[in-house]
Amino acid sequence: MRGRKGLPVLLALAIALVPAAGCGNSGGSGSSKAPLKIAHSPWLGWFFWFVVEEKGFFEKHGVDVDLVWFPVYSDSLQALATGQVDANSQTMSDTIAPLSRGIKLRAVLVNDNSYGGDAIVVRPEINGIEDLRGKTVATELGTVDHFLLLTALAQHGMTEKDINFVNMTVNDAGPAFIGGKTDAAVLWEPFQSMAVKDGGGKVIFSSRDTPGLIPDLLVFREEVVESRADDIQKVIDAWFDAMDWYMESDANRQEGIEIMALHAEQTPEEFGAALEGVKLFTLEDNLKAFEPGDTFEALLYTGRETAEFLHGLEMIQTIPDIAPLLEPSFVRNLADR
Repeated sequence: MRGRKGLPVLLALAIALVPAAGCGNSGGSGSSKAPLKIAHSPWLGWFFWFVVEEKGFFEKHGVDVDLVWFPVYSDSLQALATGQVDANSQTMSDTIAPLSRGIKLRAVLVNDNSYGGDAIVVRPEINGIEDLRGKTVATELGTVDHFLLLTALAQHGMTEKDINFVNMTVNDAGPAFIGGKTDAAVLWEPFQSMAVKDGGGKVIFSSRDTPGLIPDLLVFREEVVESRADDIQKVIDAWFDAMDWYMESDANRQEGIEIMALHAEQTPEEFGAALEGVKLFTLEDNLKAFEPGDTFEALLYTGRETAEFLHGLEMIQTIPDIAPLLEPSFVRNLADR
């Protein structure tokens, strides 16, 4: 479902778009009366924006929001970089590339973490990470799933040199695994489930084993945070008010899943099953994520480790300071109230 593109493509976008970083924001960052333009795309956790909107939580909190839908994820990154929107829902890794090129961004909210939605799928005879030695493993260079693979290998005393790595988009890696052309593939949903169901594969490692490794964020342009803090606070309040409603009862949860499934063009049963691979973040989860720490559950740690990963692959030329990216004031303000 998620249109996560490889970092080579995204870095090229970031480099090309740096001159636009100081341009005026068409989302109306200079006017409190213009709708805040928030971009999102087809990742499971981001469909929750439709629940916030359709259940009237933006209206309840008195903020005018224009949700801008991008079927292609990389297009939403470009829209944020050029100021066509005020904010975007995007991964930490896809935020670091433009940050390293001088585009000033602020992450104000953790929408969710991948929690099993990204995984290493293998042939039945492979029983653990150590069994990947010498095996053909496919995923796309520089993506969050490549990061997941290298993390799994490192936890078992291995590196990419111990496997036969094949650089393949997930759109190709899934079918290649199903067709018996690779021993393993690192995939996100729905390719992961397809590889298990149609390819006879099994999961031996997933983002569930590395909590916090793949955070999905709401990222604003810095000038919007500085000029429209009150409106952003209302967006944060609306998000968590909707989350409280969603978690309040089974009936609410089912209604929320039906809203999201409709926009995802899936049945509620299909969407609900896939959503199990995502951990939607509560206010308490956000507060914890914004605290310093030495595990992937801390955004600062995750950001620094991800930046080192991208720099090691020469996807970015410089390692940016992650601390200024993180803007916890909005979730803390809500918690204080």
